[in-house]
Amino acid sequence: MNILHISTPNTWRGGEQQVAYLVQALHEAGIHQGVLCPAGSALSTRTELRGVEVLAFQTRGPLGFLRARHIAHVARNGNYTLIHTHDSHAHTAAVLAATVFGMPLPIVVSRRVDFPVSPGPLSKWKYNHPAVRRILCVSDEIRKITAPAIRNKNMLAVIRSGVDASRYTTANGRESLRRELGLTPEARLVGNLSALADHKDYPTWLRAAAHLHAQDPHLHFVIAGSGPEEREIRQLISGMGLSSCVSMLGFRADVAEVMTALDVFMISSKTEGLGTIVIEAFAAGVPVVATRAGGIPELVEDGINGILCPVGDEVALCASVRRIFEEPGLALRLGAAGKERAHRFSFRSTAAQTLEVYREVSGS
Repeated sequence: MNILHISTPNTWRGGEQQVAYLVQALHEAGIHQGVLCPAGSALSTRTELRGVEVLAFQTRGPLGFLRARHIAHVARNGNYTLIHTHDSHAHTAAVLAATVFGMPLPIVVSRRVDFPVSPGPLSKWKYNHPAVRRILCVSDEIRKITAPAIRNKNMLAVIRSGVDASRYTTANGRESLRRELGLTPEARLVGNLSALADHKDYPTWLRAAAHLHAQDPHLHFVIAGSGPEEREIRQLISGMGLSSCVSMLGFRADVAEVMTALDVFMISSKTEGLGTIVIEAFAAGVPVVATRAGGIPELVEDGINGILCPVGDEVALCASVRRIFEEPGLALRLGAAGKERAHRFSFRSTAAQTLEVYREVSGS
């Protein structure tokens, strides 16, 4: 078996981390693979891809016929068994390669986004194309949202994302991050390590932070990540008078160290495929306060391993964080239950389930 993965983003976010984890685990299992991605992209440089052939897209700009032709050429000359597309643009390009250039391989599609398939003819065509044999949804919620657009519902499967919980075995960034921020060792931190994207709803997060800071001026807040909303978020922080108590850390490679420094992980997403960063918080043993967005309730059991709040409700987020600080026993219980829950979401388990799909599709 030989798998061709296609990923089109240049940047590094949760989806690209999942591709890297999948490739790493399959490589460890002895599966031959190639990864087709933009030259110089964040994914192309990841250490998880060592030992795996990384192929660069030869064209720039929006996906079109040139890129589809390139995919068809790679597919024919690489002795591949099937193609796995990891984002919408890759999906479009692979289907074009099959339709226009006769690319003969079956296609497996990953779908991670928390919104319906577009009703337009192009979307209906590419999701129901004969070459597409499986659509892998990262949560039951995504399967439910995607299903109305799919004629053959048997193509839909749920395989949840996974993390590398072993990174948290020795990680402890509590002291180092406080030193970095010029805080005392006793300072309490509330943080979010989600991408700076619209669907993460940082305006609600910052309003919750403002409420919390008004009630306890000694609290400090950290945002670690990068994304298209960075400028707007910085402007909000300044405009809300939060510059002294909110630190933007930018992109961090040391996710485990930053996560273990937090006293509470608070996420305010308005849409979410699954919310893999919540699993990272679980693995760190950090109490989670989250919104009921997308697949998050499939991870967080309210009052058991975290606290769930309505989407867009900064008052509820604030009250939930305050409750955790005021009830030390609750914080310990949520953190321990989250840590136990994280073991169910190993990236190697995700890869094993994905490999079973590959075998079903290829008949091998």
